[in-house]
Amino acid sequence: MNVQQLRVFVEVCGGGTLQEAAAKLGLKQPTVSFHLRKLEEELGVKLFHKPARSLFPTENAADLLPYARRIVSLMEEVEAMMEERRDKGEGKLKLGASYTPATYFLPPYMAEFGRRHPRTRIQLTVKKAGSLLDMLRKYEIDAAVVSLPSDHLEGLVMEKLLEDELKLMFSPAHPLARREELTAAELQAQTFLLHEDGSTSRKLTDEWAAGIGLVWESFMELGAIETIKEAVKCNIGVGVLPKRSVLREAASGELVMRDLPRHANRRHICLVYRKEEQISRQVRAFIQYLLHERGAAAFAVPG
Repeated sequence: MNVQQLRVFVEVCGGGTLQEAAAKLGLKQPTVSFHLRKLEEELGVKLFHKPARSLFPTENAADLLPYARRIVSLMEEVEAMMEERRDKGEGKLKLGASYTPATYFLPPYMAEFGRRHPRTRIQLTVKKAGSLLDMLRKYEIDAAVVSLPSDHLEGLVMEKLLEDELKLMFSPAHPLARREELTAAELQAQTFLLHEDGSTSRKLTDEWAAGIGLVWESFMELGAIETIKEAVKCNIGVGVLPKRSVLREAASGELVMRDLPRHANRRHICLVYRKEEQISRQVRAFIQYLLHERGAAAFAVPG
C-alpha cells in the first residue's frame, strides 16, 4: 500500500467517475484502475462494487476512507513543508466557515493574515457548522471558524472568539418595533422568518422558543441571512438573526433590533481545530493570529 494508491482511493470515493478522478490526479484512467486493484489486492478486501462500469464503495471502503484521508493530508503537509524549504513558501491553508462568520466576521482577518503570509494559499469552504466539523474530523479542512453553542466537541479544540447572540429584528413600521421589552404572548401572534433546519441559529432559536412556551404557528423558513433581512425590511414578519449580521442595518435605522425575551446566550463565533500534536506551520500561524494577534479590531462594530 502506498500514498499514490490512497490518493486515488480518496479521489474515487469523492463520488466522481474513474475518468474524472484520473483528470484531477493527472493520470490516465487505466492507471487509476490499476492503483485501485493493487490496493484491494494488498489489503485483501473488496473496496468497490463494480456494476456496469460504475463504482460504489463497500463498507470496507467507508471504514478505510477517514484513515486514507488522514494519511494523504499528512503527506500533503510534508510535501508543502519540503516545498517551503525549496521555495521559501508556506503551503496551503484549508479553512472552513459557517455562513455568519464567513460573511460578517472572517474577511478582514483573512486579508490581514494573507498580507502577513503572502505565500500561504488560503482555500475557504462555506457550509453549515455541522458539515464543517465533519470535514474537520475527516481531514478535509485544517481549521474552521463557525457559530456554535457552548458545547464540548469530542476530539476537537474549540476556542471562543466572541459572542454573537441572536436578536429579534423588526421593520421600523412593525407595531412591536416601538416596544423595548417584549413577551412571549405578544410574539405568539407574529409571523416569524427563520433559518432553515440544520443551522446553529435555528437550533438555538427553537430551544429559546420552547423555553418560553412560544409555538411556531405562522413562520417561513429561509436559507439565507440576507433574504431574511430583506423580508423583514418589507415587514413580512419578525426575524431572528445573529447580532453581527444586522449591525449595519440596526445602526442605519433600516431595521429595529430587540432582545429575545428571557434569553441566555449560548451562541459564539469559535475557532475549531483538531486536537493533535502535529499541526502544520500555516495552521499554527493562523491559530496564533486569530487567538492572540488580531487585536481589539475583532470586537469592533462595523457601521
